[in-house]
Amino acid sequence: MIIVHHLNDSRSQRVLWLLEELGLEYEVRRYQRDPETMLAPPELKAIHPLGKSPVIEDQGIKVAETGAIFDYLLNTDGQGRLRPPADTEEARRFTYWMYYAEGSAMTPLLLRLIFAQIPARVPFIARPIANGISRGMNARLIQPQLDNHLGYWESELARSEWFAGDQFTAADIMMSFPLEAAAARAGAGGKPHIAAFLQRIHARPAYQRAIDRGGPYSYA
Repeated sequence: MIIVHHLNDSRSQRVLWLLEELGLEYEVRRYQRDPETMLAPPELKAIHPLGKSPVIEDQGIKVAETGAIFDYLLNTDGQGRLRPPADTEEARRFTYWMYYAEGSAMTPLLLRLIFAQIPARVPFIARPIANGISRGMNARLIQPQLDNHLGYWESELARSEWFAGDQFTAADIMMSFPLEAAAARAGAGGKPHIAAFLQRIHARPAYQRAIDRGGPYSYA
């Protein structure tokens, strides 16, 4: 059976969702973030040297990194599901969004999260300066980049209901995390196609089953 090393409020939630969409049996081994630092617990270091999640184990094979896990599961158990036929425009879009989701999309979201946490992590006397730096970086650098990505997602979802075309694919699962994080924390209001995408994925039974298995999920 596939074992998923699952960290709460993390991108590993997408692995549970993919497994549910594929109808595969799996076991969830839970790890909780430190409530003060929000970092993964040291126990994950015993699973992978970086101490990160997600990691899966399948018949003695260990796979880390969300994109690599998706490739592994689709290649071993997908049977052609959740990906477009090869050598099509949809397949090229699928490949792009699979890589983009963890590359270009996550960079400004992570920067926003990091700079938002800086004021609380410096001595009290330095917090006014830290607040100023944080607000300035967000206003001048980070939020403009996020707005650019948000506009891009909105225009792409205006082309088709799903990122790779008219059919739901694993690329939509990969893209779910940046869209959910942006909607929750980065001002994605006024984007009807993004809002409709999120409504569609949240209504999928496999998505809901994955939430039940993974536990509360706040798009951290």
